[in-house]
Amino acid sequence: MPALSLRVWFDAARPRTLPAAASPVIMGAALAAGDGAFHAGAAGAALLGAVLIQIAANYANDYYDYVKGADAGERLGPQRVTQAGLVAPGRMRLATALVLALATLPGLYLIYRGGWPILVIGVLSMLFAVLYTGGPLPLGYIGVADIFVLIFFGPVAVAGTYYVQVQSIRATPLFAGLAPGLISMAILTVNNLRDVDQDRQAGKKTLAVRFGVAFARWEYLLSMTVAILVLPVMLCVVEGGRWGALAATIMAFPAMRTTRTVFTQRDGATLNACLAATGKILLGFSVLFSIGWLFCN
Repeated sequence: MPALSLRVWFDAARPRTLPAAASPVIMGAALAAGDGAFHAGAAGAALLGAVLIQIAANYANDYYDYVKGADAGERLGPQRVTQAGLVAPGRMRLATALVLALATLPGLYLIYRGGWPILVIGVLSMLFAVLYTGGPLPLGYIGVADIFVLIFFGPVAVAGTYYVQVQSIRATPLFAGLAPGLISMAILTVNNLRDVDQDRQAGKKTLAVRFGVAFARWEYLLSMTVAILVLPVMLCVVEGGRWGALAATIMAFPAMRTTRTVFTQRDGATLNACLAATGKILLGFSVLFSIGWLFCN
């Protein structure tokens, strides 16, 4: 039935992960607006492109984890539609390619606005969307995915969004981008903590597998603390103002709850909820930071 099919594709897109794509774009747009150079068309294209690439990455992850056997057995995370037999592997592979092709449409406009640096960012983002779990040396299987998430969901996304509007760059967007990058890395950490036993059996050497559960828990705590409490203060000091951005530190309160969960729980359902809550913290942080940066000084 069409309705069921649409629901399957929606679930495979893993909407709970999409704040990781949208949040740095929101911050980049706010930083550009703060410098008097907001461009609605460029910001909208950046948002659309980022979300489409994230969906493509999730589709590719669904496909390649099935092919590599990482989704075998009883799954603790959200249902993977390829492993569940709801979508044939070939169709999931085709869907990944189609979504990446759609992402090139806003990408062409962004290249027109920003030139070759945006072309490089776009090509690398699409490439890593597939290489996260695909290819002969998938990033998610060798324990380096965290650093790529930090970079591409952080400084690259924030500064890239800023650049296509302002058409120049300065240090603040790169520095500010560390915050959403770190919280996105925390989202990945929850995912890896939840799946650590399955990943170990499948030969997927995430940082949680390589260094253990305790390491993953402290990685989460450090990422959230630096992103939410340290970076906003440092940015305000460096800018000599923009103190309204400190409103984002309010997200430390829900972050305390998710951190407690990460340190005390291991069951899949609880960590799934924690992953979703961390995504909401990321979105809330980005919105509060952006509003405070623009209007509360």
